[in-house]
Amino acid sequence: MLYRMNVAWRLAWCGLLAAVAQPASAQAGIPAQVAELLRSKVCLGCHQVDTPRVGPPFRAVAQRYGSQPQALEYLEQSIRNGGRYRWGKLSMAAQPQVSQDEARQIAQWILTLAPAAASAPATSPASSPAANKP
Repeated sequence: MLYRMNVAWRLAWCGLLAAVAQPASAQAGIPAQVAELLRSKVCLGCHQVDTPRVGPPFRAVAQRYGSQPQALEYLEQSIRNGGRYRWGKLSMAAQPQVSQDEARQIAQWILTLAPAAASAPATSPASSPAANKP
């Protein structure tokens, strides 16, 4: 009973925050379809793209999980089932109102925010140590 009240309270709180939150369209770089999902599923009540709110920014999530091989499936499940203590003391409540397809769309977009892998600097043959040997 207490758990259900806690989940209901969190959803109400996130809904209130979403009402005051900056509209999704005002956050740069969010495709319209994803922005509508984020707004209608109340994601923006707890998350923003670059700024911490109740939960971590989407860009930080992408940075943490983007290089992992099963990141898409992991994020998809995290959105739907919630998670505990991954980002500190606060837990993400399960989001049963988000369908599997919607969770996949949101997760795919989040992963587009991951920084590109830094490529190793190219070395020219003249600057390599082997080229300097007589």
